[in-house]
Amino acid sequence: MEINELSIVEKRLVARFLDMFIKLGFILALGSFCFTVISPFMNMMLWALILAVTLYPLHQRFAAYLGEKQGWASVSVVLLGLLLVVLPTIAMVSSLGDSVSALVHNVSAESLVIPPPTANVASIPIVGGKIYVVWMKAASDLPGMITSYRPQLGDIAKQVVGVLASMGGGLIGFIVSFIVAGIIMVWGAAGASSANRIAMRITDESKGMALIKLCTSTIRAVAMGVIGVAFIQALLAGIVMAIAGIPAVGIFFVLALILGIAQIPVILVTAPAIALMWTMGDHGMAMNIFYTILLIIAGMVDNVLKPLLLGRGVDAPMPIVLLGALGGMAASGILGMFIGATLLSIGYRIFMAWVNEGLANQAVNRHDAP
Repeated sequence: MEINELSIVEKRLVARFLDMFIKLGFILALGSFCFTVISPFMNMMLWALILAVTLYPLHQRFAAYLGEKQGWASVSVVLLGLLLVVLPTIAMVSSLGDSVSALVHNVSAESLVIPPPTANVASIPIVGGKIYVVWMKAASDLPGMITSYRPQLGDIAKQVVGVLASMGGGLIGFIVSFIVAGIIMVWGAAGASSANRIAMRITDESKGMALIKLCTSTIRAVAMGVIGVAFIQALLAGIVMAIAGIPAVGIFFVLALILGIAQIPVILVTAPAIALMWTMGDHGMAMNIFYTILLIIAGMVDNVLKPLLLGRGVDAPMPIVLLGALGGMAASGILGMFIGATLLSIGYRIFMAWVNEGLANQAVNRHDAP
């Protein structure tokens, strides 16, 4: 009798486990299929969500002026973003492409002239001698040097073309993300309610609300206080350089953007641009002084923008933001730079909140122990 009962229990357990594995298999298959379908649009949707969360307070201000018409408020925010952010960025990246094309043309036509190095270059510790030799060879016989380093230059050219293609794709994604963010903001209240319900289902009611608040504050702090400030500063510097007629504006723009996100003074980029402008001598003394002042202001404008946009500051350390930006750029181009900095900061803050909660619980248990 006992053997029959054990056999029945065993069959029930096997049937239950089999049923569970079949359900789990279907769930995993459905999840994998959904991820495959949405993965081509993942970066665009993530950046659209980040933009929507960041710009939603501004969207609500527009809605208040427009009689709570959410659709027209979204159209206004999207058009303003395209006008002030996207179009100048397209101009900067186009300038970068033109600079690379001009360099390739000059090298192909053997019309590129490189001035010889000064004796001070050779005195640089460790690497000065090698730099001086390579520079002198390029200045005296550039075609011969190109021929001798053709395989390496070919690899570099492929990488540069890949970077430019990635930046072009990132710009298209940037434009589409702005439009999608506008659509998300139209249903902002419903989206916030759904996010709250999802977070509460994953955790519980109190932790879910705290999780949403933490993610929202981190997104806005990083997107506005770090990425936003760096982007505005690089854009201002690029616009001044373009007006001043400084060549390779796109290269200076990208370098200024990376340094701004890394919290490194952008004057390291604007100073060589100023020196190049004075070397060219195309504008005269008065205009050179005027453009120099504007570039110095652009290189230091973050000191004014950060208190205005950053508020109380970003709780994620700057190395976390920088690693996220560089890793995102390596993985997904210029759009990934913004997404990576934001997502890694969110992950860091969630992890540290979990750590702090565990330490607080341990302290309470020690206090309550007899």
